[in-house]
Amino acid sequence: MKRFFITGVLILCAVTVMATTSNAASKKGDPVRGDAVRMVEEGKKIFRFDTFGDEAFWGDTLKLHQAIAGSKLGGVGPGVSPKTALAVGLKVDADALPAALVKQLKAGKVDLDNPATTLALLKLNAVVGVTGFFDNKGGLRSVGIQCAFCHSTVDNALAPGIGRRLDGWPNRDLNVGAIVNLSPDLKVVADLLGVDEATVRKVFASWGPGRYDAEIIQDGKAFRPDGKTASTLIPAAFGLAGVNLHTYNGWGTVSHWNAYVAVTQMHGKGTFVDSRLNDAAKYPVAAKAGFGNVRNNPDLVTSKLPALHFYQLAILAPKPPAGSFNKEAAERGKTVFNGKAKCATCHVPPLFTEPGWNMHTPAEIGIDDFQAKRSPDERYRTTPLKGLWAHQKGGFYHDGRFATLLDVVNYYDGFLVLGLNDQERKDLIEYLKSI
Repeated sequence: MKRFFITGVLILCAVTVMATTSNAASKKGDPVRGDAVRMVEEGKKIFRFDTFGDEAFWGDTLKLHQAIAGSKLGGVGPGVSPKTALAVGLKVDADALPAALVKQLKAGKVDLDNPATTLALLKLNAVVGVTGFFDNKGGLRSVGIQCAFCHSTVDNALAPGIGRRLDGWPNRDLNVGAIVNLSPDLKVVADLLGVDEATVRKVFASWGPGRYDAEIIQDGKAFRPDGKTASTLIPAAFGLAGVNLHTYNGWGTVSHWNAYVAVTQMHGKGTFVDSRLNDAAKYPVAAKAGFGNVRNNPDLVTSKLPALHFYQLAILAPKPPAGSFNKEAAERGKTVFNGKAKCATCHVPPLFTEPGWNMHTPAEIGIDDFQAKRSPDERYRTTPLKGLWAHQKGGFYHDGRFATLLDVVNYYDGFLVLGLNDQERKDLIEYLKSI
């Protein structure tokens, strides 16, 4: 009996020591958790505010800041008022606005037709994805852009285009081509493509809201064979954790694309290496310009890629708002999705893309190969469907060829000979809206 008592005491002591040790570790904090929090915060700052030194291109070379300021404020032309900026899809971060200014906005006492107001918003760092650089007299001397320029929007809580940031959401209102066309000097782009400035402006004007062409400065293809723009819809940058290849035609992982965009598209000062761009037959512009091996000193990009990648993977796909879909129909649609419609064959839940190499030939999905052939592997990625409800504006597929979800369902019903009836189509759409 005494032996059992002693054993019990020893066990109790051991448990007490383990509990004390565990509590001590808890108080100190899990180092992995702490690093994760730090990386997310660092990455968010980079995503929202880091220009990677690209103001040397957008400001010094294209002189976009002069068009924004206007002639009355030391620039050229009429300037860009907040009303004009909002009309081309730029957004304003309400959290960056002083309380007094918010009050004035609500009362309609802010002059939204004056470019001086735009400069004031830039000084507050309130224009999503855009940074203004000012001289000691308050004049706008340059401007740069961030990742958030294309891949953030706002919730319109204060007014249309003014609200809290929604990082990772594609800005389908943003007219990148129209914004770049404000530049008084596009000679550097014209020289790169081997055309005149008028042609460059025509190409930019063809894009329209929510679209961008990340490959034109590689292959020089501005239009499809049918005459339509070669630009694609700005994709979502949320819900990418666990997803292999990024972009519609799978150039690489998220980290590859971050470097690609930061250096070759935003024109930040960094390093980017992709020998596939040395193929002069496929990428004549890139090969001539040396875009397959870009190195800047100092490098303002590479050290920021880990945290940027970490933050992007932490951005979850947004859940659909209450009442935005029929729950009962969505439950029935889930059965259709996983069964008769064969959607889950490629859009494997819960990733809603294939785990692994999530790529398909154009023939496999029954569409043309134009955009696929612009990428190294000449295939299309199975786009993740999480948060699909949040980026319906502009249509579906890489080029928005299907205006509605019903158009998408009808297409696959015919191409795969699924034999869906009207109710199954409707239920499937409700499920897609619920993902």
